[in-house]
Amino acid sequence: MKETPLSTCEKNFIIQAIKQNQRLDGRKNDEFRSIKINYGAEWGSVLVALGETKVLAQVSSELGEPKATRPNEGIFHINVELGPMAAPHFEAGRNCELTVQLNRTLERTFKDSKCLDLESLCITAEERVWILRVDLNVLNHEGNLIDCCSIATLCALMHFRRPEVSIVEDDVIIHTAAEKEPQPMVMHHYPVCVSYCTFDEGSIAVADPTVIEERTSESQMIFGINSFRELCCLNLGGSSLTSSALLLQCSKRAAKHAKYVVELVKQTLETDIAARESRSNVGFTECLKQNAITSLAEDRLVLKLRHFTFDDGDKSRIDESKCNEIDFENDRMESDGADKVPTASNDKWTVEDKEDCNMDSEDNAPDQEEYTNHQEQVTKISSKVQNKIPRDPQSDSEEEEKITI
Repeated sequence: MKETPLSTCEKNFIIQAIKQNQRLDGRKNDEFRSIKINYGAEWGSVLVALGETKVLAQVSSELGEPKATRPNEGIFHINVELGPMAAPHFEAGRNCELTVQLNRTLERTFKDSKCLDLESLCITAEERVWILRVDLNVLNHEGNLIDCCSIATLCALMHFRRPEVSIVEDDVIIHTAAEKEPQPMVMHHYPVCVSYCTFDEGSIAVADPTVIEERTSESQMIFGINSFRELCCLNLGGSSLTSSALLLQCSKRAAKHAKYVVELVKQTLETDIAARESRSNVGFTECLKQNAITSLAEDRLVLKLRHFTFDDGDKSRIDESKCNEIDFENDRMESDGADKVPTASNDKWTVEDKEDCNMDSEDNAPDQEEYTNHQEQVTKISSKVQNKIPRDPQSDSEEEEKITI
C-alpha cells in the first residue's frame, strides 16, 4: 500500500504556518513534544511515547562466539521493525528506506560511539561472549521516529540486567535471578538523537517534527549527542543547504535537550527500581489502566481549538485567549439539579423534578376526568380553527372541511 500523497494546499498551509512560528499542535518551532517512559516487568523492556509516536524496545542476550577481529569483546546488534501497526503503508517483513536509515543511524550513535563497554560482555576470550540484541517495534508513526527509537534504545540498555555466569571446568553455568543478582550494563556515556527539519531554503529549523512536517520539509538534521555535549553522530539529508550559523545554533539546542532527556531517563529508572524493591506493581499493567499503550489512547476529553492568523508580520502568534475548551465528558444538557429532566409544555422547555416523573404504575394510569377535559379542549380548538379558515367560493361541495390536529 502506497503512502497517501500530500496536496499542494496542505504543504502551503504548513509552510506558511512555520514561517510565522506556528504549528498544527500548538508548539513553536523550537519546542519539543513530551516524553513518556514506561518499563515492563522484564529487564530491558520499555515503552517510550514521544507525543503520539510510540516505540516498544526489548533487549535480549545469549551466549555465542566472538568475532575473530575482536576476540575479547561482546557483540551488539540493533534491529528496527516497521509494520502495518505503525502506519498503513508499511509492509510486514520488508525493509524500506526508512528502516535502513533508522538502523544505520542508531548503530552509529550507540555502537560506533563505544557507549557500551563490550569488553565487559566477554566471559572467555576467543570462546564465549554475550551477544546483545535490541529489538525496536514501532507501534505508531507520528513523526521523528529516530528520536523515539534512540530514547527507547537508551532506556532499554540502562534497564537491562544480564544473568550472572560462572565457569566450572571449562563449562559456563548461567545462574538464575534467584541464585545470583543479575548484573547491569556498563556504559561509558548516554547518547540520544535530536532531529530538526529545515524550511524556507534552509533558513528555518523546526525541532521534533511531526510526520506531515517531515514530508513537507526540505532537509533534515539528526544530531547524536550525549549528556556531556559530545557529538557522536551527525546526519544531514535533503535537497537544500543549511547555513553554518543555523547548524551551530541547532547543535547547542540539541545538546541542551539531550542532557534533559538523559536526566529524565535516569529519574524514571530510579523510580522503577524503587518500585521493584518495594514490591509494587511494575510493568505495562499500569499503561493498560491508564489506557496509554495504543496509538490513539491519549486523553482527548478536552480539546483546545487554536486559531491561526496568517499575516505578513512576525508578531502573529497563536491567540491563547481564543482557545475554546470543549469537554466531551460534560457536554450534555445543563440543568439546575442533577435529578431533573426536561419536558415539553406549550412549545417551551420546562424542568420538572425527576421524582414527579418516576411514579408508580398505579399512579401512571390516566384519570377519567382529566381525559374528558382534554378531549373537550381539543374539540373547542378544532371548532375555532375551522371557523377561521375561509371556504373556497368555487367549491360546489357543501361538506364541511375537516381538519385533523
